[in-house]
Amino acid sequence: MITKRVFGTTQDGREVLAFDFIDGERKATVLNFGGIIQSIVIPAKDGTPTDVILGYNDVAGYENNGGYLGALIGRFGNRIGKGELTIDGVKYQLYCNDRGNHLHGGKIGFNKKIWDHEIVGDELRLYLTSPDGEENYPGKLDVRVTYIFENGEFRIFYHAVSDKKTAINLTNHAYFNLNGEGDGSILDNVLQIDSDEITPTDPTMIPVGGFRRVAFTPFDFTSPRPIGEAIDADDVDLRQGNGYDHCYMLRNTCGTYVKYATAESPKTGIRMTCYTDMPAVQFYAGNGLHQQGKTAYYGKRAGFCLETQAIPNNVNVPEYAERGSSIYDAGAEYSFHATYKFE
Repeated sequence: MITKRVFGTTQDGREVLAFDFIDGERKATVLNFGGIIQSIVIPAKDGTPTDVILGYNDVAGYENNGGYLGALIGRFGNRIGKGELTIDGVKYQLYCNDRGNHLHGGKIGFNKKIWDHEIVGDELRLYLTSPDGEENYPGKLDVRVTYIFENGEFRIFYHAVSDKKTAINLTNHAYFNLNGEGDGSILDNVLQIDSDEITPTDPTMIPVGGFRRVAFTPFDFTSPRPIGEAIDADDVDLRQGNGYDHCYMLRNTCGTYVKYATAESPKTGIRMTCYTDMPAVQFYAGNGLHQQGKTAYYGKRAGFCLETQAIPNNVNVPEYAERGSSIYDAGAEYSFHATYKFE
C-alpha cells in the first residue's frame, strides 16, 4: 500500500511530497524531490523498528544535501574524467564539480529536481524530462523511475529514452547502516560482493583503464567480512579514495539479473541481499560524510552505498564500454533495475 502526504516546501515555495510504502511490519518513504529514498524501516531481530537509511527530516536538509543522501542520480551517475564527453566526433564539455571531473550529473542533477508522479497499484512512478542541452548533455531525455516495496524487497526500475544520441547512467545513492541510521558506524556491517575485479583510479578517483584483481587485496569481499577489517590498509587505491570508493565489476554480463552482494548487521540481525542487471556497482563507505542527519550526526563511515551502474568514465575508456556502454542512440531504451531485499 502507498499513501501520499506533504513532506514540506522548498526554499522557493514548491511543495514536496512523501510517498509511504507499507509492507507488513516494514515501511519505506520516497520523496518526489530528487527521487530520494528517505527511509526504510525493518524490524530488528528483537522486533525493534530500525531505519536503515541515512537522511534528513525536512526538505531543507535535502536541499543542502551534501553526500547525495538517498538521491536518484542522473544524467550520469559517478564520474566522467575532466567532464569530457565526445559523441560521434562532437565534444560536449560537462560541468566539473569534483576535483576537475564531472560527478553525478553536474551542477544541478536529477537529485535536485521535483519529479512528476503517479501511483499505479503498488507502484510509485516518478517522471522527469531533461531538456536538450541541460548540463550540456545532448538530447531531450524522458525518464521514468518506478519504486516497489513488497515482501521485503525494495525495487527500483530505471527507464529512459533520448531524442538524440547521448550518455545515460542512472543510479541511486542511498546510504545504508544496518545497525540503524543513527548508529554512527558501518565498520562492523558484514559485506560480501560477488566480484573479482575493481577499476583502479587516478588520484582524482577517475577510472582510466584496466582492471585490478581483488584476490589477496583489501578489496576482496568475495567472502563475507566486516567493512572495517581492512579499510585503512596501506594500499594505493585505498589511499586515493580515503577508504572504499571503488567500482566493482560484477560477474554477470550487462543486462543479466543476478544477486551481487549481501550485507548484515551483527547488532540488529538485519540482512540485505542485493540484485541487479547492471554490470558494476560502486561501493562507497561514506568516507566523506559530515552532516547532521535524522537522529544523529553522520560522521566518516556512518553509512555505505552500493550504487549499481555502468563503469564510471566508460564514455572515455573503450575497454570499459565493452562491459556495458552508457552511450545510447536516439530512441534506444535505457532499462535496468536494482533490488534490495531485507530480512
